[in-house]
Amino acid sequence: MKGFLFLLLTCSLVVVASAGNFYQDFDITWGDGRAKIPDNGHLLTLSLDKASGSGFQSKSEYLFGKIDMQIKLVPGNSAGTVTAYYLSSQGPTHDEIDFEFLGNLSGDPYTLHTNVFTQGKGNREMQFKLWFDPTEDFHTYSILWNPGHVIFMVDGTPIRDFRNLESKGVAFPKDQPMRIYSSLWDADDWATRGGLVKTDWSKAPFVASYRNFKADACVASSSGASKCASNGAPGSNNGWWNQEVDSTGQERMKWVQKNYMIYNYCNDFKRFPQGLPPECSIA
Repeated sequence: MKGFLFLLLTCSLVVVASAGNFYQDFDITWGDGRAKIPDNGHLLTLSLDKASGSGFQSKSEYLFGKIDMQIKLVPGNSAGTVTAYYLSSQGPTHDEIDFEFLGNLSGDPYTLHTNVFTQGKGNREMQFKLWFDPTEDFHTYSILWNPGHVIFMVDGTPIRDFRNLESKGVAFPKDQPMRIYSSLWDADDWATRGGLVKTDWSKAPFVASYRNFKADACVASSSGASKCASNGAPGSNNGWWNQEVDSTGQERMKWVQKNYMIYNYCNDFKRFPQGLPPECSIA
């Protein structure tokens, strides 16, 4: 609770919602010109060819918030490619909240890979097949991160809820500010069918597109204090700070997990022969 109490004491109730200009909110970090920001900053594209991929990161660090990004993934034969979109701090004990989109042969659905790292430890993977073609149009991928939950959402539908169970001995990401990162890169040694399907470079360049970024969040400053959006700040009665998955969302999440989840670490007894992680058995 130490970091949580510190945040309560240092938050300023000012609106820090960011919306939509990639020049303002992000830095292109690698790719030697393969990442571009056209359309007066309202669009960002990443590309991958045999020589290199590309990536970007947010200018700000966030400590809790609701982060939305619309992404249109690499179309056609994207086997071997990975489009990663995630929050992360730095260092060997970093925290991280991951969306990763694993490419496919034409006609096969993408695999959406999710994970949560706390204090440098991950191993909390859940994977899904999407119920639409994510290459035909933009779809909204959201991370809602507050002191009680990390909720992954696709077009507003919750697909996963990682709860704060620190009272039961389960670590939760709550003390380390995180930046937003995204990258498009070649991972054909593992990404598609465990590496059986390799990248077809005759299809390059592979391109993923981003638009309509929005962050209602607490932005960490160099002094260690945070500025929080007023509709989500501590003490408010609504907004993302207090949000959890409601009964309707629970039903939608159950539907997704029943019909589209293809891997859940909490069901992998071979991987954890000494017993599943403790959060797997807490209702």
